[in-house]
Amino acid sequence: MSREGVEHALRARADERDRISGDLLDLESHTTYQLLKGASLRGATERRWAAAQESLARLWGLNDAYRLVLRDAEQLRASRSRIGAEQLAELTELLAGASVVLKAAAKPVEQRSLLPQTDERLTLDETVARMDAAFQQVTTALNDIDAKWNALLPRLDAADADLRRIRELERELGESTPGLASEEAELKRIRADVVTDPLGAAVEHDLDRLARLLAGSMAELDLAIVVKREFGRRREDLVAALDRVRAAESEARLAHGAVVVKIALPPQAQPRSRVDALAAALDALDVSADSWVQRAKRLAGLENDARRAAEQAQATARALYGLVGRRDELRGRLGACQVMAVRKGMAEDPAATALFDRARALLWTAPCDLTKAAAAVEDYQRAIHGGKA
Repeated sequence: MSREGVEHALRARADERDRISGDLLDLESHTTYQLLKGASLRGATERRWAAAQESLARLWGLNDAYRLVLRDAEQLRASRSRIGAEQLAELTELLAGASVVLKAAAKPVEQRSLLPQTDERLTLDETVARMDAAFQQVTTALNDIDAKWNALLPRLDAADADLRRIRELERELGESTPGLASEEAELKRIRADVVTDPLGAAVEHDLDRLARLLAGSMAELDLAIVVKREFGRRREDLVAALDRVRAAESEARLAHGAVVVKIALPPQAQPRSRVDALAAALDALDVSADSWVQRAKRLAGLENDARRAAEQAQATARALYGLVGRRDELRGRLGACQVMAVRKGMAEDPAATALFDRARALLWTAPCDLTKAAAAVEDYQRAIHGGKA
């Protein structure tokens, strides 16, 4: 190396040494590194971190040997104001030659040989490359462990928050949630797995299921508290809803009574009342010893049943009255077909007349068989249209 090359190399290596020192200090101050230093690990994480620590030990050993060579070079350069030929050769050897000496590591007796162990010699560039490889192994392990913790610990914290909220709601209700103790124990088990072995903890499925269970329990308790606070008002509303069911069912019975004398109805067309069963369910709810969670479910179910019962009764009444409308519509069609028969000169046709008389008899007979009457009107319509409907 030239004198200028030596001076440049010394400055570059000094900058490199400072940068490496800064990176190593940043590594040791890394939050995950600090957590792992005092952590009790196991499984895949314990093995991965043990390998990373071996890499870190090699890294520090390489760094010490690297810094020792640079210190010798800097001291040699500082010993004279002007670099002489002998000094230049020594500096060239230190900065460009295999000047970094790595002592042969002591081995267990079962791995030793009776042959002499030789030290390894590296250039500064080779030393830096090895340090970088060891540094990458350590940081990759840190990143992998940190990524798992960052993905799972916030979810565990959220589950813990849900659990605390459930306990608060239980205290407000004065009731306990069945199965919550086992869910709490499972949450502790999952956290222990994640903290001690994040790389080997296959807990995502269990955590998903537990989060759903806790969310469901919390939703039920929230609803129970609302029901407890609003039970009186909602009970009054339900009583009013049952009155509407009674009114709707009464209208359906009236419709059946009015229609059954005009239209032939099957036995199953008789409206069935649900209001008595709903009222009995409400009375049972009043004296129930169930938890508020269960009472909330039963009350919500009764509210839905009452609404559906009223809607069904109203739909039944409309359908029954609709049958009379259907009969009247068939009567209108029959009259229109008769007018068409006159226009076509078929008013005296014996076959058409017989079909007309049969359809008219069915439509003006009480109670009317709508199925037969509709078929008879269709037959008459086809006859006057030459066999086409």
